[in-house]
Amino acid sequence: MKKRVLVTEQFPSSIIQFLEQEVEVEYWGKPDQMPRELLLKKAVNIHGLITGKDQIDQALIEASPKLEVVSNVSVGYDNFDVEAIKNAKLLATHTPYVLDETVADLIFGLIMATSRRITELDQYVKQGKWKFSLDKTLFGTDVHHKKLGIIGMGRIGEKVARRARLGFEMEVAYFNRHRKQNVEKDLNIRYEEMDALLESSDFILLLTPLTKETYHLIGADCFHKMKKTAFFINAGRGPVVDEKALVEALRQNEIAGAGLDVFEQEPTDPNNPLLQMKNVVTLPHTASATMETRNQMKWFAAKNMLQGLKGEKPDALIKELQ
Repeated sequence: MKKRVLVTEQFPSSIIQFLEQEVEVEYWGKPDQMPRELLLKKAVNIHGLITGKDQIDQALIEASPKLEVVSNVSVGYDNFDVEAIKNAKLLATHTPYVLDETVADLIFGLIMATSRRITELDQYVKQGKWKFSLDKTLFGTDVHHKKLGIIGMGRIGEKVARRARLGFEMEVAYFNRHRKQNVEKDLNIRYEEMDALLESSDFILLLTPLTKETYHLIGADCFHKMKKTAFFINAGRGPVVDEKALVEALRQNEIAGAGLDVFEQEPTDPNNPLLQMKNVVTLPHTASATMETRNQMKWFAAKNMLQGLKGEKPDALIKELQ
């Protein structure tokens, strides 16, 4: 009898058919998240779960006595209770590598959009306000030859640093838990302690994952240290930033602007004050959202699942299980 896999993310039919060659598939197929009560009900008879948003916690594990593998369609897996997964001896996978270039592209889009006020000026034109030459109060800020400070130097950080150095001739510094001297040499960038990086960078890019240690890593003290002309970019995880402190820093003109792909609450509250600020570019957690990349991520998640259910080591186990 085939093992049973529940897929709660939207998948192309080609990948569902690929899975069905090996396992029995139950497919949610809706854009909204499967209700938690329904997930717990269906979890009773599944051996595998392919997801991207569902919380994999003790309650779900207890409701899933046959569960062997959880495959996340994401690089991050802050929806995983890693200790509960380890205690239950489950396999848990994610989808690194395939989205690095796409996310780096989007990050540079945010850098350009905030500094050159692209979304604001787009509305200026569309609203019929462009009459004569542009008033200097609407001028933007140069990106080339400025300093980019990256907090969290993983694979995506390296891709961004390469674009910054080679494409925009920027000075690049980074802060990370561990120095990467080979990356420093390869890209001609340097390591700096976090306070120094915050104080001297023109653009500050946050790329750290969400953990107990990084929750609200960036708060009021950090924003106080930044230049008044600095732009803050977050393409990591929303809760790594104290959003109230960010709002206050923007209101007090402690920083020049922000580009955000992630928020503390997602989807964010329509009344979030960040959505009313002209100097803030807001995106709906879309860094990897191209058809090509998302499909690659889903193929990767499917292959991870089948490898695990066959008793093989999946290509991309989360690091805590390696």
